[in-house]
Amino acid sequence: MQKLFLLSSLALSLSASAAEIKINFADFSAGQTQTNFSSALAGTGAPGDWKIISDEAPSSIQQPLMPQIKATTSVVVRRPVLAQLSQDQTDEHFPMFIYNGATFKNFKLTTQFKIVSGVAEQMAGMVFRYQNPSNFYVIRASALGHNLRFYKVVNGQRGNIIGPDVEISTNVWHALAIQCEGDQIIFALDGKLASAPLHDLSFSTGKIGFWTKSDAVSYFADTTIDYTPLISPAQTLVNDTLKQYSRILGLKIYMLDDKGQPRIVASKDESEIGKIGTDAEKSTLQDGKVYYGHGKGTVEVDMALTDRNGDPIAAVRFQLKSYSLAETQDSVLDRARIIMNVMQKRVLSKQDLM
Repeated sequence: MQKLFLLSSLALSLSASAAEIKINFADFSAGQTQTNFSSALAGTGAPGDWKIISDEAPSSIQQPLMPQIKATTSVVVRRPVLAQLSQDQTDEHFPMFIYNGATFKNFKLTTQFKIVSGVAEQMAGMVFRYQNPSNFYVIRASALGHNLRFYKVVNGQRGNIIGPDVEISTNVWHALAIQCEGDQIIFALDGKLASAPLHDLSFSTGKIGFWTKSDAVSYFADTTIDYTPLISPAQTLVNDTLKQYSRILGLKIYMLDDKGQPRIVASKDESEIGKIGTDAEKSTLQDGKVYYGHGKGTVEVDMALTDRNGDPIAAVRFQLKSYSLAETQDSVLDRARIIMNVMQKRVLSKQDLM
């Protein structure tokens, strides 16, 4: 048995549309790298080596949103966890593993971490309101430094480091909780508030991710995010299109990420957001090519949304019901173009989708 103290004194002011995401590493086999994530690196050195491994970890994270801190008891079992295994001892070396499934503004995050080893550093933490490898907030624990710290990175420059000195045991699971609401940031370790509320306006929204430094080998267990969803212009376009054309079976919008890979940025099934597309979407985004395919009773079409200059900025995949076995490819493309023309009227640049 192991007691984990979770932050529950910070009742999050969520609207009726509040949502929850559970990042469950048990969904992946040992040795895999998860989908819906991308590896990133701040500073210099080799990329992180993020893998699923098996380890003894608390079986669940409990999150009672009560006006006091409660201790909860979790059973420790052997199960899949996320591990950062690279041991590059470069000093300014910060491997990150970014969740691409959503962008967050107001949220409460709870996660579990264990610092396993490291010669140069023994650290683990979370990045949040992440923009890119040069712009983000981070809260990290240091076993060698005996502290918990918050700082921001703006255009690659580290800001003031804030947080308490505290013992961080290695090879022991700890609970980290972070709450952001507007410009206010609060964080706690093992159920104890780490500082007075912080206020910063550098980043209002962004992604979340896992963080380590230098040669630190650290593990992370399942993570839960309670948040108020942000609806992107691309998702609003999908939702409005589905209302107007209710017979559409599937609708996705892809855009290129910072590595040139097509990723879903909006979908009828929002759980797909962040997943990587196929070569068809990549070709549509690069060259504006149209793709057609058919299955049992369905047809699929990829077409490009373009900017005001006619250059592709997004790929749209339609899944439509096939009217009959005799339906031709040209007639399917005509049906898709009618919908596409309505969508195109609302898009003149990338900013209309982001």
